[in-house]
Amino acid sequence: MSFSTKRGSKGTGLQRKRTEKQSTICLQQMNVDPSDDEAIEKSSDNRTAAHHDSDSKPPVAKKRKQPTECFLSQPEEKQESTVKAKRRKKKKISDILEKSTPKPGVPADLQNLLSQYFGENRSVIEIEELKLSDSCFLPANDLTHSFSSYLKEICPKWAKLRKNHKEKKSVVMLVICSSALRSLELIKSMTAFKGDCRVLKLFAKHIKIKEQMNMLEKGVFHIGVGTPGRVKALVEQDGLCLNSTKYMILDWNWRDQKLRRMMDIPEIKKETIDLLEMSIIKLCREGSVKLGLF
Repeated sequence: MSFSTKRGSKGTGLQRKRTEKQSTICLQQMNVDPSDDEAIEKSSDNRTAAHHDSDSKPPVAKKRKQPTECFLSQPEEKQESTVKAKRRKKKKISDILEKSTPKPGVPADLQNLLSQYFGENRSVIEIEELKLSDSCFLPANDLTHSFSSYLKEICPKWAKLRKNHKEKKSVVMLVICSSALRSLELIKSMTAFKGDCRVLKLFAKHIKIKEQMNMLEKGVFHIGVGTPGRVKALVEQDGLCLNSTKYMILDWNWRDQKLRRMMDIPEIKKETIDLLEMSIIKLCREGSVKLGLF
């Protein structure tokens, strides 16, 4: 019995030494002096409290991280601009003419205009019938003449023609321009040429066609100045006869405020070509009428 008690006391002594060593190691890890009894008691109390807390709290299940979806980065699409794209501005005739230097009209310009106008709708034979030789044209204005000086150059025998003209419903000279205002300007600018001959206004502004027809029937006129639309209407209604006409002058080079010539305006262009096709081209080919480009 004495051996067993010694052996038991020896075993308990070893266990104490082990626990003391473990406690000293723990105190060293906690930076506590082993000789400090109060610190040792506090640490033991903390360990026991932590042990009780761990025993009282149920084990918390770790939350599994949900797999995050991976998306490929795509380039951001550009937002459609609400502003409408600017339309390309069509080139206007005035813009083209403003940049181009003015050139005097020549007979070839009128020939090309007629061939382009009738090229799509007429046969080759019909286009040939509309062509005019150089002998059908008067000298063209080189942009140095006034209207009176140009008329004096192309009509040196005007005084004789004026005296011999006695037929009604007709004129010796026909001047075609783009507007009524331009007609009045040309009438004023020909004072040095016309002398005492009678000039008739042949445009639609403020003048009815019946009044013009009555004037042509009752009196003798030497020069008619007007727009192609009204002259064409008078010819169609037999109010104006072109058998006595010797000269037809086109106000070719003059430009309006928009820098357009008479052949640059679609309506005036069409009416002028219709008037030429109606009877003037035939009279020019026969030699009775001469064409001039002022």
